[in-house]
Amino acid sequence: MASYSEAMQMLELTSRTFYLPIVKLPAGLRDAVAAGYLCLRAIDEIEDHPTLDGQAKAVLLHGISRLLQAQTSVETFAHAEFAQLFSEHRDELPEVTLRIGEWACYAPTFIAPRVWEATATMSDRMAQWAVDNWRVDNQSDLDRYTYSVAGAVGLLLCDIWAWFEKVQIHRTHAIQFGRGLQTVNILRNRVEDLARGVDYFPDGWSFEQMFTYARENLDGFSSYAKTLPRTTFMHFVEIPRSLAYATLEALERGEEKLSRQAVLNIVGAFEQG
Repeated sequence: MASYSEAMQMLELTSRTFYLPIVKLPAGLRDAVAAGYLCLRAIDEIEDHPTLDGQAKAVLLHGISRLLQAQTSVETFAHAEFAQLFSEHRDELPEVTLRIGEWACYAPTFIAPRVWEATATMSDRMAQWAVDNWRVDNQSDLDRYTYSVAGAVGLLLCDIWAWFEKVQIHRTHAIQFGRGLQTVNILRNRVEDLARGVDYFPDGWSFEQMFTYARENLDGFSSYAKTLPRTTFMHFVEIPRSLAYATLEALERGEEKLSRQAVLNIVGAFEQG
């Protein structure tokens, strides 16, 4: 199993946005959220891989799902089977993906199966999207995609917080939070996605409609968040929520992305808080 320092090092390497709020969490909660993030990041790297074709991605993602569904405990976890699954693509896959078994076992034992279930389910959904070449024809498809890869993450976070702190987060608004963040990513990565032949915009949708979709979801969560006590959950979401809104504003001004200085200012304000 990965050590605390290894998990935190990988977390910082793969996402400074989430590293800071995660590392500040209480120990058990921190380990659960970090394990969940790293497992989901591991499969996300397969979905977004620049050279693997859709069928190869689907084989890997379905394979991960099947293996996770077959696990019972950390003690008997199928590390060798994961290594075998990745053997043909070991030189192409990033470390965070190759070590998914370690991240899966890093979660506290009594919540680890929930992390495995969330990762397995998302892997299967990602596999289908890869086979279908991420075709988004209408808002229903966009709703399905943003739920598949982000809204479901909000539900996992709900369950983790409920287990550790007995805090009940409204699941509808947790889905909105994930959808909002994912739509901001879609807007930010629009040029790169089109270059690789992927278009997440529903047919006929303009940038304005996608901005509206992103804001409606972020605003729905933010309005609900005002009713919540200042728990660790609210501290956790502050950085990604602030960065999402700031990114939308930068894109609306015609900038390609949020400037590094703006990111540092937002993150720095959190670090000082």
